[in-house]
Amino acid sequence: MPRPPEPLLGTRWVHVFEEDTAAGEVYRPDSAQIPLSRRPRRALELGADGGARVWSADAGDKPQAVDGHWRESDGVITVSVPAAHGGTALQLRVLKHGGGHLLIER
Repeated sequence: MPRPPEPLLGTRWVHVFEEDTAAGEVYRPDSAQIPLSRRPRRALELGADGGARVWSADAGDKPQAVDGHWRESDGVITVSVPAAHGGTALQLRVLKHGGGHLLIER
């Protein structure tokens, strides 16, 4: 399996919805200056072993982690997690990465 650049792996990426565009959703490392928000933020982390973890808010707005996996094909990384915590299955497509952010398909 082709591997994405190391900074992408092992970093918790947080959705910064204030920066979203028509091109997609913007995620930044959790070490970045991310504005406080009352709205819960989704986050994701990719492991070197092909595992993935996605944090989404549950019904009480508390972040809950769900484990899944990621794969890369033709330069696009797809993250898949099963339904959990009363939610639905999720698939995220990372269209671009670099420059301190990810662009994820809407």
